[in-house]
Amino acid sequence: MKYLVWILGLFAAAVALTTAAHNPAYVLLVYPPYRIELSLTLFIVLLLLTFVFGYGLVRLIIAALQLPAYVRKFRLERAQANARELLDEELGAFFEGRYAASEKAAARAMELGDTSALHPIIAARSAHELREYKKRDAYLSAAEGKTIGDSTMRLMTTSKFLLDQRDPRGALDALQELRDSGVKGHIGAMSLELKAHQQAGNWDEVLNVLDKLEKRASIDATLAAQLRQQAWLEKIRQQEDLAGLTTCLKNIPADFKRRSKIAATAARALIQHGGGSLAQPPQGGRRGVPDSSAVTLAQQILTDSLNAQWDSELVALYGDCQSSDVVAQIEQAEKWLIQNKQDAGLLLALGKLCLHQKLWGKAQNYLDASNSIAPSHAAYTALGQLAERLGKSDEAFKYYQNAMAVAKQ
Repeated sequence: MKYLVWILGLFAAAVALTTAAHNPAYVLLVYPPYRIELSLTLFIVLLLLTFVFGYGLVRLIIAALQLPAYVRKFRLERAQANARELLDEELGAFFEGRYAASEKAAARAMELGDTSALHPIIAARSAHELREYKKRDAYLSAAEGKTIGDSTMRLMTTSKFLLDQRDPRGALDALQELRDSGVKGHIGAMSLELKAHQQAGNWDEVLNVLDKLEKRASIDATLAAQLRQQAWLEKIRQQEDLAGLTTCLKNIPADFKRRSKIAATAARALIQHGGGSLAQPPQGGRRGVPDSSAVTLAQQILTDSLNAQWDSELVALYGDCQSSDVVAQIEQAEKWLIQNKQDAGLLLALGKLCLHQKLWGKAQNYLDASNSIAPSHAAYTALGQLAERLGKSDEAFKYYQNAMAVAKQ
């Protein structure tokens, strides 16, 4: 079919050419004293040739005028292509851990005149990993740009570097500068702020930032719970008096207060600030009389925690937290014993409570039962104290020796 069309086209051209050659028409051009007479066919051919030549000349002139812009565009595109290749090279080297190669590629890109802030940022991060801090700071200075994006990258990177160097104050200043520049609600910035407050020990701010991240669903729930627990633990340890500690404990959410670690830390702090002590009284001295309200609160916290989730280590502490109503404590512990008969910590707690209440026989039975399940320094020490009170000094000495032997294991 294609060949047939070509043949028909050739025949049509031949007919048109023959017809034009025998056309008697002519064109007369007169410009006194000149006179030119041309056949119509030749005139049309010359006219077409003139048009083609003129069009080609105009295009040539336009191309010549546009040549400088074209050269600039070509050079720019070539530079951009080279920069993209270098960017791929430096990113690949960085994530492969070849920091020296990454820094070198970024430096070459900057030498080629690429104004992207990515190159100095990557070079700075590579230098930071190589611990070349002077070069890192120089690259960061080169990353200072006028656009918000460039400034954000620089300040975020600066904050990370400062946190790596354990300078939370400097990191917080950089993040504040980022907020002042108009960047607010930045998830990455809030994550860095969280780490900075952790390093600085600003636990109230840690809790505030955690609230913001959780509202945006930008942090794993398990991790958030762990960090929140750590913040409350540190806040408890920071309290310097009983009033501040009591206020702090009131602010802890109930579900967190029932956690074993928080309950144990809170109970120890309450006994310490309340004037009591979990340790043995100093030789020749007397144990301080604990504040009854503090000890009662400690006992309540431990009880709530143990009722919520059983913890053998925590129940051992329950035996050291002796309130004004030790009998009620013994009754509570014996209720737990129904479900936890083989718990050495619970038996130890009961032994200590019975020892405090001067129930010598029950104390002996509970402490021996605790040691039969899991021998411990605390149980042997309590047995030694019991033997001393009963006037059995030789037996007490043996118990203390056993306590030292267990402690060395």
